[in-house]
Order: sequence, then structure tokens, then C-alpha cells
Amino acid sequence: MHPAQAIHVSLVFMHLLHKYFYCALFNFCNSLTFFSFLPILLTHLTYPATINAGYAIIAVGYIEMEIDYIREFVTLADVGNYMEAADILFISQSTLSRHIKSIEEDLGAPLFDRTTRKVVINDFGKIFLPYAKQIMNLQYDYTTALFNHQNNISETITIGAIPVMAQYHITDVLADFQRENRNFKVHIIEADSSELKEMLRNEQCDFAFIREHDDSDNEFVKIPFTTDHMVAVLPSSHPLSSASSISLEQLKDENFLFLNKGTLMHTLCVNACKSAGFRPNIAFTGYRAENIISLVRKEMGVALLTKKPAVYLAGPDISIVDVTPCFTTTISLAYSKKKELGNAAKHFINSVKARPKL
Repeated sequence: MHPAQAIHVSLVFMHLLHKYFYCALFNFCNSLTFFSFLPILLTHLTYPATINAGYAIIAVGYIEMEIDYIREFVTLADVGNYMEAADILFISQSTLSRHIKSIEEDLGAPLFDRTTRKVVINDFGKIFLPYAKQIMNLQYDYTTALFNHQNNISETITIGAIPVMAQYHITDVLADFQRENRNFKVHIIEADSSELKEMLRNEQCDFAFIREHDDSDNEFVKIPFTTDHMVAVLPSSHPLSSASSISLEQLKDENFLFLNKGTLMHTLCVNACKSAGFRPNIAFTGYRAENIISLVRKEMGVALLTKKPAVYLAGPDISIVDVTPCFTTTISLAYSKKKELGNAAKHFINSVKARPKL
């Protein structure tokens, strides 16, 4: 039997059993028995291979695997570091390591290649990962249904986000969560990352989507959401507009248009220029990337922005060129380590974890 087939059968079997017992707990399907449930299970197996009773028997061996363990596996695969993953999951590194080993023992193969500093998902882990994420998605779906069925639950969560919410699909996350969870209310605040961190410290918001270049601080729990990198935004008439990539040193004589002083992007851009051996001539600073791009189009200068917002806003007469060396930023969902999480907060975290990385 192919490993991918075994994984698929075992995970679907385990998840549907898990779903069945949740349903039974809430009196949604008390009349079902295990044996009446088994034919239902077999109709849900969609792997493009012939399923027979032997596969189902093999699958039974995997039902002991906890869904929480699967979530831990996905988190570790995303961050590639036991310490960071354990912080996100609120468990010890030893507990996380034990749970991952339990999954590996059940599946009969290691899922990661381990070094002294990090873990890297291996080929077997790459087969397992998409199915693990499917289980997380399904778990989110049925817990959403259960919360919506309980009319006595009503909670509000306050979520902060950086101004480029739409460009990173954060608005989609918030809108989907509100639409899917009618008993939970979402209050949204827009601010820069530094302001959002202060709001988290002062308990003015429950969560915040923040941007960071250096993830060295351990003040908050952070769930990686997406990454981006710096680009040069040039008018199409610029001599370097058709280049595949440029060094910042090639722009040292330009007028620069930056986001406001005090923002992470301003600091990152200034430091990047200094690292390239020059101090930038800053002709404009502003709050909105769309205003900066408009000024670039009018040949008032060049800009340094992150690629996804730049592509989203560019339009005609604008060229977006990668810069070397590459300066990468991470967008994460952050919350205080001291935060006591209610139903809505926990469910929102699960909704973010269940979404594919963009």
C-alpha cells in the first residue's frame, strides 16, 4: 500500500470518528452506532485508489492520534523551530517533541529532518502536511457549526491590523470569520505595528496582525500568517525600470519617498540604505502607500515598499523591481502571553491557523 494512501485513509478515518463523537456528545446523532457509521466513512474516502476492507483495518491503527497533535505538527512545519512552535502552542518543548514522535511512531516514519538549530519537514512529512491541514479545516468547520448552534454564546473580540490589510488578505480573514460565526462579534482597529504592540500591552485589543523584520523578541505569542520582501517602486521611465533586480547602491542619488518615520518600514528602508553605504535623501514621508506610488508615477522620486502592497496598488506607468540583498518581513497574528483566551479568541486562532499561507 502506498504511504500516501495509508495516510489519507487513516486521517480521514480518524477525523470522521472524531467528528462522530463530537456530534454524539451534542445529541446530533445519538442513534448512530459505530457499525452503522462505518459505511458512511467509506463513502467519504476520496483518494483516487480502490478502497477495500484491508485499508480500513490499517486505518484503525491510526485513530489514537489526537487532532491536537496534528495541529502541533502543522505549527512546527510552519515555523521550523521547536522553541518557537512550543511558545505558539502554549506547551513545553519536551511535550511537543513527545507528541511529534507519537505521530511519527503511528505513521511509521519520521516527518522532519532535525539539526541542532531547526527542524526541516522531509518528504514523508510533505505527504502528510496537506492532509493534516484538511483535518484542521474540518475541525474548524464543525466547531463553528457547534458554536452557532449554541445561542447562549455571545462574545466580542477586538482585532488590530496594519493599514495594508486588504493587500495581505487580512480583510478576507476577518470578514470570513464574522460571516461564519454569527454569535461572535469582531471589532477592528487599524494602526501601525508599533502602535498595535502597545495596544496589546495595554489590553486595548485581543489580537493584532503586525509586521516584523526581526523576530527576536519573545514578548508576544506570534502565529506566522505570511511573508513579504522589499522592492523598489520606480516610474516606468526610469533607466532601471526594466531590470530584473537592482542593488540599493544603484539608487543612492535618487529622491526617496518613504512611509512615515516611526513605522517599521521607514526604519527598515533607512537601515537598508545605510547598509548599502549611503544615507537616503528623503523627499517625502506619508501614511499611505497609494499616495507614495502616485508620487512615483509623477516622477517625484522612487520608493521602497514591500512587494504585495506595491503590486496591489501599482497600476500603469509603475515598475516594481526586486532589490538585493533581499530584506524580508513577516506578518504574524500576535497576542499577549498573559491573555486568557475565551471561546471566540480560541476559535479565531484556529481560523487563522486553518487558512493556507499566502
